[in-house]
Amino acid sequence: MSEFLDLESQDGVRMPWNVIPGTKQESTNSVVPVSAIYTPIKPFPSMPVLPYAALRCRTCRSILNPFSTVDYAAKIWICPFCFTRNHFPPHYASISDENLPAELFPQYTTIEYDSSLEKPTTPPVFIFVVDTCMIEEELSFLKSALSQALGLLPDYSLVGLITFGTFVHVHELGFSGVPKTYIFKGSKDVNKEQLLEQISFFLKKPKPATGVIAGHRDGFSTESIARFLLPASDCEFALNSVLEELQKDPWPVPADQRATRCTSTALSIAASLLGACVPGSGARIMAFIGGPSTEGMGAIVSKNLSEPIRSHKDLDKDSATHFHKAVKFYEGLSRQLVNQGHVLDLFACALDQVGIAELKIAVERTGGLVVLAESFGHSVFKDSLRRVFKSGDYELGLSSNGIFEINCSKDVKVQGIIAGHVLKPYTGDLAQKGPLCSDTVVGQGSTSAWKMCGLDKATSLCLIFEIVKKEIPDATVQPTSNQFYFQFLTYYQHSSGQMRLRVTTLSRRWELIAGFDQEAAAVVMARLVSFKMETEAEFDPIRWLDKSLIHMCSRFGDYQKDSPSSFSLSPRFSIFPQFMFHLRRSQFVQVFNNSPDETAYFRMILNRENVTNSVVMLQPSLISYSFHSGPEPALLDVAAIAADRILLLDAYFSVVIFHGSTIAQWRKAGYQDLPEHQAFAQLLQAPRDDGDQIIKERFPVPRLVICDQHGSQARFLLAKLNPSATYNNEAPLPVGDVIFTDDVSFEVFLDHLQRLAVQ
Repeated sequence: MSEFLDLESQDGVRMPWNVIPGTKQESTNSVVPVSAIYTPIKPFPSMPVLPYAALRCRTCRSILNPFSTVDYAAKIWICPFCFTRNHFPPHYASISDENLPAELFPQYTTIEYDSSLEKPTTPPVFIFVVDTCMIEEELSFLKSALSQALGLLPDYSLVGLITFGTFVHVHELGFSGVPKTYIFKGSKDVNKEQLLEQISFFLKKPKPATGVIAGHRDGFSTESIARFLLPASDCEFALNSVLEELQKDPWPVPADQRATRCTSTALSIAASLLGACVPGSGARIMAFIGGPSTEGMGAIVSKNLSEPIRSHKDLDKDSATHFHKAVKFYEGLSRQLVNQGHVLDLFACALDQVGIAELKIAVERTGGLVVLAESFGHSVFKDSLRRVFKSGDYELGLSSNGIFEINCSKDVKVQGIIAGHVLKPYTGDLAQKGPLCSDTVVGQGSTSAWKMCGLDKATSLCLIFEIVKKEIPDATVQPTSNQFYFQFLTYYQHSSGQMRLRVTTLSRRWELIAGFDQEAAAVVMARLVSFKMETEAEFDPIRWLDKSLIHMCSRFGDYQKDSPSSFSLSPRFSIFPQFMFHLRRSQFVQVFNNSPDETAYFRMILNRENVTNSVVMLQPSLISYSFHSGPEPALLDVAAIAADRILLLDAYFSVVIFHGSTIAQWRKAGYQDLPEHQAFAQLLQAPRDDGDQIIKERFPVPRLVICDQHGSQARFLLAKLNPSATYNNEAPLPVGDVIFTDDVSFEVFLDHLQRLAVQ
């Protein structure tokens, strides 16, 4: 695996097949598609940022890179994608073998351009959309977290505030005399024109007769925008005053009804306000929601408590009455936000579902962040919100206004992207289906350029390709080249405000087994199965995964026909069945015991994370601590449990510290506080320190669970372990614990797999 990690640390790319199937037939037989997981703005300390514009090929628009062939005497470079001969412009006149520009250095396959002609135009904009339909305690937790967040905002960033419950309140922060708000009815949809008229935008200046109404360029005065969006340094006092006085929604709620909460109307008004004031800027709507939406176009449930909130069973039977209407509304909202270049972030904190399953499309298409917690007082929410605005070591590196393009050699076509952060542009040249596009679409396809409203250092895209090279029947005709190329271009607004262009150029060979990256393959399969579960009716994920795995083992395993005992896999493939076993049991495939909101949340995070993090979601890591040895990796198996051991499980969304029964007894007896038991105190502290380090680096912040063997919260660990010892076992195992489950163990799974693969 180390060579794949080295490639990732150079370019931010992991590919299941690093040596590519040579023909279309071979690619089809390889089961896992030719694909790449790419992190467009992953930070590289040694990557140069060039202060001039990139040099493009005149035919295919790809950018000069280390794989280009250069004729120094004639001052010509040959594009590796389309083989066009391009002349260097005059400012490259001094180029020679000894005097190369940075973009031709072989080690700089990833490079960034910052053409300083474009200065930062608009500051970052944040509009807080705050739910007030919650109990006083929750509201006070939220107000305190928002006050802290305001203190972390850059002074020059613009801030606005909208609160909502039964009605939507748009706060005019620029009116310093007294707090002033404009109120809109929650059940009535308000379009941009109605909004501008009601908040008296055209009081001092008449409304333009024609054209789009948006921002400074259309004659909006700065002072009319500053009524609602003010620099953080100017409005901190006004905002804190409004937050302090913010009360729970005053409208009475009958005992047999839910609160009237008009989430969709509030988000629609926020989008229209930003569209009018700051179109095209990297603005973010940050929604803080504390319960289900019951009013407006995006309602997910009626107000009657007798009607339960939709479950997976309701969605499967198509009996969720509000679901399709709400999804259609948020699809329209996502289109509006994408056209404006704005991002929707969602912080959902409630014991009930709030509607993430419906909101998913708007958050994903705009590249927004999502955090799901049980309460606004929970560390998952408070620490995650702090991380959004934090600068320094663990900052998220929020960037905006991205456009992502792909170029590749002629024998490769683009099928699409599976990611939570890209949207095919609706208009313009980019939306045209070009020669690089495959006829088969997977995810968001039929284009080779996508718009990304919001992206950050961790945003990772899964790109799916198709090999179109046919078999050459006449073997005497050798292909001209055994190599082919990919180029990924990301044009984006850096968190500093400058527009940058990141270029990554890769070369791979046509061949196969040596370059199989099992981790990347497992993550691609996880994204594919999640995508298919959401888009294909009657899709059976377990059957699809099993068929794919059997086909793969038949293709790449060594065996004698009909002899399971002779079956073996090369080390390059040996862990892949294990990943598939855990994927089958994961929360991405098994929706039982998860609400539609939780499933949507898990899949949104899977679709934006890199390979390393995604693998932890599929197959958590387990570390064992004991007196006999230092911290060491343990098998993700029930046999790892021992009375005198502490286990640290990292399941990405939660971090579990599990004390064996003896350790728990000693801890309860207080041995760690006695001076003669210093070693025991250190043993207890070691997993805490390692767990804190994991939590510090991750976004959203995971939930920390500290539990004891046979305790109720031990379920967080037991649910993830391979059930090699269950209540069904004939002879109980001498060590470990027993899991009460009917799930098959990995050993049984492997046994069946070998029998089917050799048929």
